[in-house]
Amino acid sequence: MALTREQMAQRVARELQDGFYVNLGIGIPTLVANYVPEGMQVMLQSENGLLGMGAFPTEAEVDADMINAGKQTVTAIKGAAIFDSSQSFAMIRGGHVDLTVLGAFEVDVRGNIASWMIPGKLVKGMGGAMDLVAGADNIIVTMTHASKDGESKLLEHCSLPLTGCGCIRKVLTDLAYLEIENGAFILRERAPGVSVEEIVAKTAGKLIVPEHVPEMSF
Repeated sequence: MALTREQMAQRVARELQDGFYVNLGIGIPTLVANYVPEGMQVMLQSENGLLGMGAFPTEAEVDADMINAGKQTVTAIKGAAIFDSSQSFAMIRGGHVDLTVLGAFEVDVRGNIASWMIPGKLVKGMGGAMDLVAGADNIIVTMTHASKDGESKLLEHCSLPLTGCGCIRKVLTDLAYLEIENGAFILRERAPGVSVEEIVAKTAGKLIVPEHVPEMSF
């Protein structure tokens, strides 16, 4: 069975480490804020100028002026800082973010990512994604493995305008966790109940399947 958005966020949260500064992109990545392991000190950064995001607010906690880059209301943890976007992007461009979690439309075997434009469709635009992929060495992409039409999003070559080139090494989809090395996707984990055969069938780019591919546990 494919992972839910919440399960995808839970799996990404396992990549967090104590003391990390982490940027969460729009969409599924924002949910990671709800699954930071208890007792772990992680500072979540939003490109619009908030360092120290907490979990999403309850109805009683909602403050319409406290938002993330996707205009969703958020909370702030003790020690949080609020600053302007120029300082936020200086932090990103200066390489001071330990982990970036982004959504995408396509990723290919060379680590290229397309995440900002589908010709003929209305999308929100680039946002900070181009700065994030250029300023971060540790990036995880979260997305569905295939489109609603069943077309693979893990490709030999991206077909959409690129956000960044050769910058992606880790991809978590609703079916699998993969790493990108030497011009190929390497299947590291599969979603519970999802077969290797299904993942192979829905991956258009070169895919290496190790002898043993464990199921994710939740």
